Amino acid sequence: MVDFIALLRKEVVPAEGCTEPVAVAYATSIASEQLGGEATEIRLKLSANIIKNALGVGIPGTGMVGIEIAAALGAVVRQSAKKLEVLQGFTPSQLDDAKDLVAAHAVHVEQKTTSEALYIEAILSDGADTARAIIVRDHTNVVRVEKNGEVLLDEPLSVEEGSSGEGTGLTVDNIWEFATTAKFEDIKFVLGSAPLNTKVSEEGLRGDYGLEVGKRIGAGASGRTALLNQAAIRLMSVTAAASDARMGGCPLSVMTCAGSGNQGIASSMPIVELARMLGSSDEDLARALVISDLIVIHMKEYMGRLSPLCGSGIAGGTGSCCGITYLQGGGLRELKCAINNMVAMLQGMICDGAKSTCALKIAAGTNAAVTCSTLALADIAPTSMDGIIYDDAEETIRSMGDLMRGFTQTDEAILSIMLAKQLETR
Repeated sequence: MVDFIALLRKEVVPAEGCTEPVAVAYATSIASEQLGGEATEIRLKLSANIIKNALGVGIPGTGMVGIEIAAALGAVVRQSAKKLEVLQGFTPSQLDDAKDLVAAHAVHVEQKTTSEALYIEAILSDGADTARAIIVRDHTNVVRVEKNGEVLLDEPLSVEEGSSGEGTGLTVDNIWEFATTAKFEDIKFVLGSAPLNTKVSEEGLRGDYGLEVGKRIGAGASGRTALLNQAAIRLMSVTAAASDARMGGCPLSVMTCAGSGNQGIASSMPIVELARMLGSSDEDLARALVISDLIVIHMKEYMGRLSPLCGSGIAGGTGSCCGITYLQGGGLRELKCAINNMVAMLQGMICDGAKSTCALKIAAGTNAAVTCSTLALADIAPTSMDGIIYDDAEETIRSMGDLMRGFTQTDEAILSIMLAKQLETR
């Protein structure tokens, strides 16, 4: 039996900064705490997907991007108890120390050959002591900690990634049943996503972050474009703006979903904004957010925690599509139509790392959510005669796993291009 509440509390949590470089900072912070002195050397062994998602993203409060500054700052602050908010509240002097480590070329990054999509190994030294921390599969799943060769923590993984033994037990049917029948008091905690992610969205609309996707789309609401209606513009604007700010290094936490802040933004902000427009009750908003979060978690079971496909656009967008369909009176049938519509529209959206253009993909996913929800409410959806879609939305979600595995070489090509570009700029 699925413990929906426990699953939501585990997978919908706050994080400051992009979760991949922050997870690296979490690992270096853990290792640094084992040392007697301050770290003078940091060696990182990272899976390809961690490198891809950490190369080009802004690190909150630093004015810098990338793995090196995140790793160095994590080692300096030594506050692993904060987990994905490990970089919260550092001092100017700590930032200077971290920048000194980067400038001294004390941070070394190498790609780890591993079947795990999410693998972080941090080996730190202060000249006298050496410490190591390893995180696997989940951004906060610490499986090993050592000091001078002595094992302090050992949590071996007993199940291979992606095996049938790891399933959550989620289905579209039981997600709907839980979200629509659970006591409001039991699920109202999910409303915490609204103020947290709205604050980041408002910062993105005010500031000059990244490509200013949300801010510029929102300018269309003043009448400068006739291509979209006011509601669609607003949903796209507030959602993309939150990603603009987050990818640009805004020092505010967001509520993540299934290990990703951008997924958390994409799966919540369209629903929060539509609920505001419709005057929906807190209870209806909470149920819509539960639907969205659980659909995202369910899809990511098959797409992978980190994958060649864009989780924010595809999974996050599908979650929000289901949530806004519910807010507009849709039932289980319409929810399944919405899922099939979204997968049919966005199935090939690739992930080329975390960076400013994530806001473009989130805007596209939000626009698709509006379109696909409208079609679903009119009882329109593709069928098993159409591409990789099945009549049963549950089977459609499962097909994403097969599709994702076919993109393995694409993922390698993306990382190769990104690393070549980085070498050209040095």
